[in-house]
Amino acid sequence: MEKLRTIFMGTPDFAVPCLDMLVTEGYQVAAVVTQPDRPKGRGQKLAYSPVKEAAIAYSLPVLQPTSLKDDDFYSQIKTLKPDTIIVVAFGQFLPKRLLDLPPLGCINVHASLLPKYRGSAPIHWAIINGETTTGITTMYMDVGMDTGDMILKAEIPILPTDTTGSLHDKLKDLGATVLSETLRKLSTGQVPRQPQNETEATYARMLNRETERIDWHQPATTIHNLVRGLNPWPVAYCKYQNKSWKIWQTKVYNEFEVCSKPGRIAQITKEGIIVETGKGTIEVLEVQPESKRRMRAGECVCGYCLSVGDMFE
Repeated sequence: MEKLRTIFMGTPDFAVPCLDMLVTEGYQVAAVVTQPDRPKGRGQKLAYSPVKEAAIAYSLPVLQPTSLKDDDFYSQIKTLKPDTIIVVAFGQFLPKRLLDLPPLGCINVHASLLPKYRGSAPIHWAIINGETTTGITTMYMDVGMDTGDMILKAEIPILPTDTTGSLHDKLKDLGATVLSETLRKLSTGQVPRQPQNETEATYARMLNRETERIDWHQPATTIHNLVRGLNPWPVAYCKYQNKSWKIWQTKVYNEFEVCSKPGRIAQITKEGIIVETGKGTIEVLEVQPESKRRMRAGECVCGYCLSVGDMFE
């Protein structure tokens, strides 16, 4: 059976395994669509997206429209006559005429168990909220934000040691596996289709600076989950002596200890800094003082003269 003719749309590293799978399994990738090159680094030189780099390595045509509503871009896609369009973390909404173009529909690979955690940051928020499971959902796309009918799901546990970085890497590979099975079913006309239950829907809203700031009045477990959920990007932070300190790694030291001064350094150990919270104590293990390198907390104690009784704001 001849493999489906597809157009692949994606931008970050998360999308690359799905493109790898399409090429490896012999699907006809008529073009790869990714975001325009962006300035990056200290020199602000234009950089390719990870998906563009992969597409070039496979000698695939690359399209980088500034707007998906552009008539010339739509004409290009229409001329390519895809059976389906595959979208993985592309970064823009698809207009309705593009969604309606391929006869087998547009299929999205989403990093949550829909309808939970629709939106732009599902991996971050699953960890921040203390979830113990997450997964991948493939779905038919419509004009809403991750509201289309679901096709397949695969679930994995969120381990207590997981960060957004480690969970991202697990899910990007799982996404390729689930997409592969989805396309096999699509090719045979046996693809399932399940509407989402709107009463169960939640949203993984975009992160902002306020989200990233640690509130020491929160329980130790809540703060620990925030730190895990923001590692390696954008990283949780707090203030110490009017300077921003990034907090890279923590562990719950005593979940139930009664504390009187959230943010107060209660103890200093060889490994880290024990800090009081709204409920329990948390051990800060890895930090990055403002304008300094990332370091183990124990290493910075002497250099910054931290002592018991000092306060993180």
